[in-house]
Amino acid sequence: MHSARIADRHSPVRLSPVLIVLAALLGGCEEKQAPQAAAAPPAPPVTVAQPAKRTVTDWDEFTGRFDAVQQVQVRPRVGGFINAVEYRDGAFVKAGDLLYLIDSRPFEAIATQADGQLSDARAKVELAKRELDRALTLQQSQNVAENIVDQRRQALQAARAAETQAEGVLKAAQLNVEFTHVTAPISGRVSRNLVDVGNLVQGSEGNSTILTSIVTLDPIYIYFDIDEATYLKYNKLWFEGKRPSSRDTPNPVEVALTGETKPSHKGTVNFLDNQLDVSTGTLRGRAVIPNTDLSILPGQFGRVRLIASAPYEALLVPDSAIATDQARKIVFVVKDDNSVEARPVTLGPLDEGLRVVRDGLKPEDRVVIDGLQRARVGAKVTPHEAKPAGG
Repeated sequence: MHSARIADRHSPVRLSPVLIVLAALLGGCEEKQAPQAAAAPPAPPVTVAQPAKRTVTDWDEFTGRFDAVQQVQVRPRVGGFINAVEYRDGAFVKAGDLLYLIDSRPFEAIATQADGQLSDARAKVELAKRELDRALTLQQSQNVAENIVDQRRQALQAARAAETQAEGVLKAAQLNVEFTHVTAPISGRVSRNLVDVGNLVQGSEGNSTILTSIVTLDPIYIYFDIDEATYLKYNKLWFEGKRPSSRDTPNPVEVALTGETKPSHKGTVNFLDNQLDVSTGTLRGRAVIPNTDLSILPGQFGRVRLIASAPYEALLVPDSAIATDQARKIVFVVKDDNSVEARPVTLGPLDEGLRVVRDGLKPEDRVVIDGLQRARVGAKVTPHEAKPAGG
């Protein structure tokens, strides 16, 4: 019996088949998980590009309002009843085109009367001339007194003066007849008719009636206000020889209409006021814009871009590459070891869709332009080169 217990102690341990299967599964899981725990996550991909480098010019932007170069209120020079309106409301008219007809019969009658008075004055001149000639002939034979000759000479002068006066009355009457035809003083687009046929209008001798108005459209003005700080900046640039003054140089402007994202019209500055508005602290400026298609109307608003510097070399990046860190503007730069660095930058204006960077970047820097949300300062990234900004 003792020998039997010894034999049992040295015999192999038998395991159940279920335990053997579980052990095999656990061992397999450990072998599969070990390589995954050892692998590091890949660096996130970003798109990088070097800043674009080109010659740019700074522009300042102001809000402006368009106004006509010429605008006229059409008024009659003589009073009377309107007989006809000879234009269509809102039409384009040329200088000299007939707009209104005023009843001319009273003025024609006055002109006829003045013409008769002129004929009478001329006849009196002829009579006075003949009487003076006879007196001069008799004076040679001493058959007439000297004072008679003087009287007839004075009578001739008075007759000529009356003739001149009659000529003036006739010309005035003829002008009044001419003024019954109200014509366009300038070429432009006419407004609506304010006085219908049959109405009595007052002429220039009283409070004359406004019939309509005409404005020119091509070219067209745009007025804008420059704040005092900007005006002082322009003065400094002018003294330093970096920017010409708009007072003696037609500096270029670009204008974008309401709803436009880019300027669609170009022009030049042709006027700066002689003093600042004390109520607003601004200086009124004016630019002239070609309007060949007559699409711009007086009274419209526009955004005026005025040249603000001399041309200079600048680095530019897409606006989407700019991030904000509290009050600072930064860009993410990928260094040689592919780690990310936050670089504070000083920004300038937009130029053809790219943002000018005045300070903080070098031409060889690789700037993150896409994937900013995946870039972490100090962490490594996988940079993918893109075309140069603006390329």
